[in-house]
Amino acid sequence: MGALLLVLLLALVLGGLGFAVHVLWWLALIVLAIWIIGFFVRSVEGSRWYRW
Repeated sequence: MGALLLVLLLALVLGGLGFAVHVLWWLALIVLAIWIIGFFVRSVEGSRWYRW
């Protein structure tokens, strides 16, 4: 019974971790898209759109 609970707990943790990694991948893609758009906007205007 203890082994079954351990397996179920491990599946729950790995499932939650997989969801979190999936969300982080989407956030990374959105940030990358914004960075690329900003890079092209900057090259067209010739000025920086950020302060760092």
